Amino acid sequence: MHAPHPETWLKTTPRGLYVEPGDFYIDPTAPSDRAVITHGHSDHARGGHRHVLATAQTLSIMRLRMGDEAGRQQQALQYGESLTIKDVTLRLIPAGHVLGSAQVVLEYRGSRAVVSGDYKRRRDPTCPPFDVQSCDVFVTEATFALPIFKHPDDKDEIAKLLQSVQLFPERAHLVGVYALGKAQRVIMLLREAGYDAPIWLHGALVGLCELYRSSGLDLGEFRHVGDMPKSGLVGQIVLAPPSAIEDRWSRRLPDAVNCAASGWLRVKQRAKQRGLELPLVISDHADWDELNATLDEVGAPEVWVTHGREEALIHAASQRGIRTRALSLIGFEDEDPV
Repeated sequence: MHAPHPETWLKTTPRGLYVEPGDFYIDPTAPSDRAVITHGHSDHARGGHRHVLATAQTLSIMRLRMGDEAGRQQQALQYGESLTIKDVTLRLIPAGHVLGSAQVVLEYRGSRAVVSGDYKRRRDPTCPPFDVQSCDVFVTEATFALPIFKHPDDKDEIAKLLQSVQLFPERAHLVGVYALGKAQRVIMLLREAGYDAPIWLHGALVGLCELYRSSGLDLGEFRHVGDMPKSGLVGQIVLAPPSAIEDRWSRRLPDAVNCAASGWLRVKQRAKQRGLELPLVISDHADWDELNATLDEVGAPEVWVTHGREEALIHAASQRGIRTRALSLIGFEDEDPV
């Protein structure tokens, strides 16, 4: 008996990917009876589901961000642990995106599909690395799937920030970062580069940084920026959501050097539009080369692309003999693009 092709049981619906024989959705965009959540970003983890399955870290992030809307019933699954839901066997494996992020490995009657969620391939001290898993169909994002997107070395970008701090000791450095994942990664990169001074945080970042610390990550000393008068922030590094750079909130900082950390800042026009003096190209997604290398490493004969710059990735994969399909799912993008 031949194994059924994943397209016969893994369906694209207006609500997102639906695993028909298991009767559950993966990252549904509307309240659902049963939802498997890949990670805690708001375009993947939404409120109002009855039953939510995810890693323990993702569930903690959802509770912090959503409170009672994080799911009436919550079930944690460890990386590599198997769970059978009706006729489907499910495992979560690391995606390397943010704390708790997971790929969903699905097996049904000898057929295997991997739904990767969002992922990156670079080392990140804040989460386990991406786990390559062979499969019949690999479902991938394509956020940075254009040849222009080739992310530089993270250490070099952090070195630019520290050099600027030395060059302008009379100014504060305001770095726009996503609250979940990017803030904590930038902090850890600074620590690894030898920066041991306190790092000052916008209030919107404090809770998630505390959650990361409670998960065992040593972020060093960080403080709420509201606890320090303007004069005390001279020469300091301040992290805040990207929107804060253009907000009146930034006026509390002494002659701030406006910075931001994002893969989108490879496009210089974006940095110019946002009035950034120091763009830092640091991404939590795979770049063009890494996306293509991932498809080759996974070795799936068929690839489905969920969202992003899908045309270029589909063309490149097809040229290598990989069958491709664009799912064009609605509602999945960076939660706070720069």
